Amino acid sequence: MKKYSKLIIAAIIALIFIGTFVFLWQKSQPKEVVYNEFTPKVDSIRKTTIITGKIEPRNEVNVKPQISGIITELLKEAGDYVQQGEVIAKVKVIPDMGQLSSAEARVRLADINVQQAKIDYDRVKALYDKQLISADEYDKQKQKLQQAKEEVLAAQDALQVVRDGVSKSNASASSTLVRSTISGVILDIPVKVGNSVILSNTFNDGTTIASVANMNDLIFRGNIDETEVGQLVSGMPMKITVGALQDLTMTAKLEYISPKAVESNGANQFEIKAAVAVPTDGGKLRSGYSANAELVLASVSKALTIPESAIEFSGDSTFVYVIQGEGQQKHYDRRQVQTGLSDGVNIEIKKGLTPQDKVRGPQILAEDKDE
Repeated sequence: MKKYSKLIIAAIIALIFIGTFVFLWQKSQPKEVVYNEFTPKVDSIRKTTIITGKIEPRNEVNVKPQISGIITELLKEAGDYVQQGEVIAKVKVIPDMGQLSSAEARVRLADINVQQAKIDYDRVKALYDKQLISADEYDKQKQKLQQAKEEVLAAQDALQVVRDGVSKSNASASSTLVRSTISGVILDIPVKVGNSVILSNTFNDGTTIASVANMNDLIFRGNIDETEVGQLVSGMPMKITVGALQDLTMTAKLEYISPKAVESNGANQFEIKAAVAVPTDGGKLRSGYSANAELVLASVSKALTIPESAIEFSGDSTFVYVIQGEGQQKHYDRRQVQTGLSDGVNIEIKKGLTPQDKVRGPQILAEDKDE
């Protein structure tokens, strides 16, 4: 029994040894190298770039008050359309005490002057009726009385403007009414009823009551890398897509390329602007939407093309391996070619290949062959 056990163990060891030898022998045998094969084809190639930016109105106007005071009423809200001159808000004046005192003093002085002018006029008129003075002297005194009365009206108007921000004579053009300076959509109203506002002056920009813009005149604003900016020219067409409105595609025309670079994330970039052709359903567009612009930097049509992976680059020269023969006689001839435009996947062949040639591509890996 022990004899048979020894024989079985010896047989197992022999099988393991033989199996290992066969496995190692198979692994050491050279494997057939298989390559992808491509036939050149006539196609169009476009080299494009994608620019990230924003959609915004060409002109956005900040509407500011003409006087300082407190907001008493807001007649519009963000999103409303307003015509030029339409009232957006009303402001109650908080008078300056120094100006108010001066205006009140002016009214009192004007009243004194008109009373004195009336006395002088009555005295001159009595003498004129008795023909004791000339008509010229009478007319001069009458004119002085009229000027004194006008000064009273002007002083009263000035007092009303200082105290109330409006007078009876200019009620239609009251500075207490904040009006839009352009026609457009109100983008933002950053104030509320009860907020204090100040007019623009030498020391500050004043309080913004509303931001208004024409949403039918939009631009795309973005930045392009310095490696591509040299290929841009004004007037180039662009295709705009808005991330928030995936079903909306617009066209645009490049109209501005910044002459100065700005550094962004360690790279030099140049600002560009393009006029957007707003579609008829552009009412869905909002200022500040993120957008992508596709710009064709170069293109060629009816070009002989092959996948760029089939190209061998050696210094300034480019080569391909042209397939010759079939079956056991198949071999590859290295041939220099002249390349043109590339889109990163396919490349133009200007010289060195014909549509009848076949070229060798990258080697097919074992994993790809199994699939």
